[in-house]
Amino acid sequence: MKLAEVFHDLFAGNGEIRFSAYDGSSAGPPDAPAHLAVVSPRAWAHVVRAPGQLGFARAYVDGEIDVDGDVHAALRALWEPQVRNLSAAKLARLTAEMTRNATQRVRRPPEETRLRGSRHSKQRDEEAIAHHYDVSNRFYRLVLGPSMTYTCAAYPSEDATLEQAQHFKYDLVARKLDLQPGMRLLDVGCGWGGMVIHAAQHYGVRALGVTLSRSQATWAQERIAEAGLSDLAEVRHLDYRDVPESGFDAISSIGLTEHIGKANLPDYASFLYGKLRPGGRLLNHCIMWPGNTSPTLKKRGFINRYVFPDGELEGLGHIVSILQDRGGFEVRHEENLREHYAKTLADWSANLEANWDECVREAGERRARVWRLYMPGSRLAFDRNEIQLHQVLAVRTDAAGCSGMPLRPTWEATATAEPSGTVTQAAS
Repeated sequence: MKLAEVFHDLFAGNGEIRFSAYDGSSAGPPDAPAHLAVVSPRAWAHVVRAPGQLGFARAYVDGEIDVDGDVHAALRALWEPQVRNLSAAKLARLTAEMTRNATQRVRRPPEETRLRGSRHSKQRDEEAIAHHYDVSNRFYRLVLGPSMTYTCAAYPSEDATLEQAQHFKYDLVARKLDLQPGMRLLDVGCGWGGMVIHAAQHYGVRALGVTLSRSQATWAQERIAEAGLSDLAEVRHLDYRDVPESGFDAISSIGLTEHIGKANLPDYASFLYGKLRPGGRLLNHCIMWPGNTSPTLKKRGFINRYVFPDGELEGLGHIVSILQDRGGFEVRHEENLREHYAKTLADWSANLEANWDECVREAGERRARVWRLYMPGSRLAFDRNEIQLHQVLAVRTDAAGCSGMPLRPTWEATATAEPSGTVTQAAS
């Protein structure tokens, strides 16, 4: 009995995937969009020692398992093994093969990280960010596209390009914050400065961004200078907790909350509240669980070990409660962009595949394989409503309780998918 036949039955054989194995066997449609190959019996040592996502990821990063074609389709087929489809003979064959090879010597891939020190201390947070972001700015440019934006886009239409969707996202954030020329914006966890540049260039805002990634800060400052925006925009290599200025008119937090940690969220909310003037707005954009009962951190998960060390997710209810009860904010609007993140990840994956050879040259094949696995896997989780992306708009009311908010939202009618012109010198 050949191994590929067992795999085919175990993973439903839905026509989306073809299997092959090191024993020379194959099963499934030859023209399937995805081909999964177990190329070495050493793969079982990874899978047995770390059942589930982590073991599969180790085997894939190590090259003991390979996937050709549509990785998203392959993962969709693998998501729920159909054990009931296995006959007793095939189950015995699989068990014997796993047992025979489970003791082979394998090491965890070096791309897997285990940080030391107190979780979410400033030093450990910087190490966690450096692990994922200080790879190669050119690598990120190849994957993310010209915007260098590593957060969920907002697609104004089904046929919008990734660049149009990222511009629309920044414009949507700007409109929700009601940015006006001469205002002061703080962007915490600013990445490569996309929101900072957008706010300065299109709204004449004095924008400050901070990031724990030194390479991001250096690249963003160069980009700001090239755009002639140095009088309005600045990005610092700095922990958001060390920002000395206050009295900001608006704060954007786009993709930072996931790195804060549940225990630190009250201090995070209070800190941002204290940085705003009365009437100032906060836009918090982050990945969340669909409910409020899931564990915030999965220590042995693939994402934690390979992608975002120490990343923690909460539910919408918890985030809103923290902003209101511990931060002092009034929450005024919430929006779920779950499907938008699935589309964003599909576009990033397409960029990676189109530029695969260059990405490998920039980051190494093993790290490129991490990305090739994690982006389609995350896309599938968004597809299945296992994770979500929410934008929460909150305001620091003044002493009389005035919010300064319009009676009805105005931002949808005014956000644009294309640049609306450049403000070069705003009111000083």
